Amino acid sequence: MSQIELLESPTLRLAVQFPDGTTRSIHPLWLRERCTSNTSIDQGTGQRLYNPSELDPQLRLIAVNRTGSDELTVLFSDGHTSRFSEAALAAEAAMRPDNDGLPARLAWNASLATLPEADWQEQPSDALRFDIAEKLLRYGFVVLHNVPRVSLALFGVAESFGFVRDTNFGRHFDVRSVPDANDLAYSSLALDPHVDNPYREPSPGIQLLHCLINETQGGLSTLVDGLACSEALRQHDPDAYRLLTSIPVRFQFTDRDAEHVAWQPHVKLDERGVFQAIHISPRLDFAPLLPPDELHAFYAARRQLDSLLKSAEFEIRFRLGGGDLVMFDNRRLLHGRTAFDTREGKRHLQGCYIDIDGPRSLYRVLSRSQARQRRAAE
Repeated sequence: MSQIELLESPTLRLAVQFPDGTTRSIHPLWLRERCTSNTSIDQGTGQRLYNPSELDPQLRLIAVNRTGSDELTVLFSDGHTSRFSEAALAAEAAMRPDNDGLPARLAWNASLATLPEADWQEQPSDALRFDIAEKLLRYGFVVLHNVPRVSLALFGVAESFGFVRDTNFGRHFDVRSVPDANDLAYSSLALDPHVDNPYREPSPGIQLLHCLINETQGGLSTLVDGLACSEALRQHDPDAYRLLTSIPVRFQFTDRDAEHVAWQPHVKLDERGVFQAIHISPRLDFAPLLPPDELHAFYAARRQLDSLLKSAEFEIRFRLGGGDLVMFDNRRLLHGRTAFDTREGKRHLQGCYIDIDGPRSLYRVLSRSQARQRRAAE
């Protein structure tokens, strides 16, 4: 666990010592920005009452006193006094973009022994919603059972975790084989691993697919972890990985009423090089016209990633029956299906999208509530 230290040489300052033994000084402005006094923040909203950019850039610590088992009182050179929780400062100092109060992502492949799953309740408890959100954020997906087999029941699930997002397909969409479809999803054909709506910016974060009826032997649902596959490519062929993370590809969807275009690399990283999203949809992507040698290398790299995504090493398959619902991270996982025969019977799924920040926010809120309950019980 990180700890706060008081250092007095060469100047008075605070530092945080991390569990790995490294120490980092705390900048006085960083500390001052976290003051929670009545003059610094609105106690109702928790929002600042001042602009931190207007603080003295030469701000210093004048005095630091431990006034309780977990409390520091700090006098700044501008005359302001603040009180801080050492535990809260240490916890925030350890926060990173990939460690912001959420469960760590667990990369998985076809060896995943059991699916993350839960039994749905029409009036879900906080404990159930927390369990589902944790599995969704950790594995990138969760399968729910016993969702009512009635049209639009998926909204009851979706709205328990966020706000339903409208797209050019509407507030929801029906996945079944229909004539004159405007997307291959509405056929009985097999679908390779893909993400939905890579032609939108941003792409939908979470997709829900609820099975109302499935009388076919085919039509198995498939999922692949883009996080695991992209990491496997990085380790096996760093040059191919570099191409797929740096070359924007044009994704385009066009029908009678819509034309959406977005340029995305197949694998999106943040500024630290950490995986953020995967953009793969073989039906909708168009590489730019690069110099022949570079384009040849790009196509070779894309083939490598495609072979990983479709390999038995990474793909899992499962059958959604009536009342089952799969909820998954559309920017991390790729989904698809095997072909099915419409002569065997009906296969009807309903889908919708919510943004990824919904389950993330819910997880943090419920974590905070659980922490309060634990403290009250001590």
